[in-house]
Amino acid sequence: MKVLVIGANGQVGHQLVEKLKDKGHQPVAMVRKEEQVEQFKEKGIDTVIGDLQKDFSHAFEGVDSVMFAAGSGGDTGADMTVLIDQEGAIESVDNAKKAGVKHFVMLSSMGADAPKDAEQMQYYLYAKHRADEYLKASGLDFTILRPGMLTNDPGTGKVRLFEGGTEIAEVPREDVANVLAHIVDTNKPEGKTYYLHEGDTPVEDTLL
Repeated sequence: MKVLVIGANGQVGHQLVEKLKDKGHQPVAMVRKEEQVEQFKEKGIDTVIGDLQKDFSHAFEGVDSVMFAAGSGGDTGADMTVLIDQEGAIESVDNAKKAGVKHFVMLSSMGADAPKDAEQMQYYLYAKHRADEYLKASGLDFTILRPGMLTNDPGTGKVRLFEGGTEIAEVPREDVANVLAHIVDTNKPEGKTYYLHEGDTPVEDTLL
C-alpha cells in the first residue's frame, strides 16, 4: 500500500517509514523542510514537502493509508501543541477524507481518554483527545494507538497491546514503530483504540 507518514522526521516516524519499506509497502515521508528530504531519498523512500501550519492537502493524492505520527515536541508550549497535535491532526483527517483514504492511523498517547484527570502535560493530552475524538466522528476507517511512556531503548519486538486500561508503563519508540507498521500490514481498520506497553507478545501475534 501507499502510506503517507505525517511526522516522518520525528523519532517514531523516521523508524516507521523504514519498517514500512521493509514490509514491502510504499511509504511517503512527509517532511516540512527541503533539507530533510535527502536522508530518505538515500534509502529509496519517497518524500513530499508538507507543513501542518499551511495547506498540505497535495500530500494525500493517491494514498491508501495515512499514519499521523507528528508532534510538536516536549520543548514547545501549549500554543504549538494545539497547532500541531490538535489542529494539524484534525486537518489531516479532513484531507484524508476528501482524498478517499482507506485507513487512518493516529499515534496518540496514554491519558488522552481522560485529559482532565492528568497531573502533567494536560494541554498535550487535551490536544490528543480532541484529535482522537474528531477522527472517531469523521466516518473514516481508523485505528488509534495510545502508547505508554516512550523510551529510546532498542525495541524487543514484543509488546502488550490491549483495549482500555489506565495503568502506565514504558515502551520503546522502536516497538511503537513496529506496531504501527504491523497495523498497516494487517490492514484491519476496525475503528478501535489500542493501548501499548512493553510486554511478552510478539508484535506479529497481535491484532489476530
